[in-house]
Amino acid sequence: MRLLPAHVDLVPPRRWTIGVPIASTLAGSAVAALPFVLSAPLLPSFGLLMLLSWRLLRPEMWAAWIALPLGLADDLLTGNALGSAAALWTATLLVLDRLDGVMVWRDHWADWAIAAIAIQCCAIGEWLLSGFVGGQGSFAALAPQVIAALLCYPAAVRITASLDRWRLRR
Repeated sequence: MRLLPAHVDLVPPRRWTIGVPIASTLAGSAVAALPFVLSAPLLPSFGLLMLLSWRLLRPEMWAAWIALPLGLADDLLTGNALGSAAALWTATLLVLDRLDGVMVWRDHWADWAIAAIAIQCCAIGEWLLSGFVGGQGSFAALAPQVIAALLCYPAAVRITASLDRWRLRR
């Protein structure tokens, strides 16, 4: 039997277990800063997709309070009304915490349905909150963005699962 040296730790360092999910969510939010020229809001909120992917993949990893700083960072990176994503993401994680106590089991389809409802509620909430700062556009313009987010969710889950395997292997 081969013994490991004393300096080898089988538990991944805390900076990886906590830092990778936070960094990937912030990177998802930073996608909005890339130079895309669009006449309508077609890009989904990749930060929200990553947050939902991490939360639904690893429910025990994050408490609901983590959505506040991540949402504030998303507001700063995307240019949305300050505090809107922070409030909506925190409310979303609080609802997901409550839902975890009610649901006995979940599969990929249930997670996708939960994410679809959360994405739609956050998009509508963002639209309503943007009216307070004078940036409210057409409600119909939300449809392509929400549809794109719903179609991008499985890819976000795949990326999250790959990052999760990588961070636990380190």
